[in-house]
Amino acid sequence: MANVLIVDDSSTMRKIISRSLRQAGLPVDEIFEAGDGIEGLNVLSGKSVDLILSDINMPNMDGLEFIRQARANGHKAPIVMITTEGGEDILKEAISSGASDSIKKPFTPDQLNEKLGSLL
Repeated sequence: MANVLIVDDSSTMRKIISRSLRQAGLPVDEIFEAGDGIEGLNVLSGKSVDLILSDINMPNMDGLEFIRQARANGHKAPIVMITTEGGEDILKEAISSGASDSIKKPFTPDQLNEKLGSLL
């Protein structure tokens, strides 16, 4: 069973992602939540996390900076960006910063299963 960290400034979106993970039937144990990259790094410093799902656009510390700092701190867990951003440039930047993949909002539990199944 995997521990998942969801980093998104919208508490509603965090709940939707959380529920969708469970509906997708993925082997998820604990789900941790963070409202921005800073909170996300704090969770990573104290918890064992197997998969990170992060938004890109957030206050305080955005998803790109969060990826850079998580990787700089030695975190190896796959990071998947969940975003409304359709721009190839920002997704390329996310991948080059250390993201494993991206999922576009809105998404279905089946899409989560398809993208995340191999990562868990």
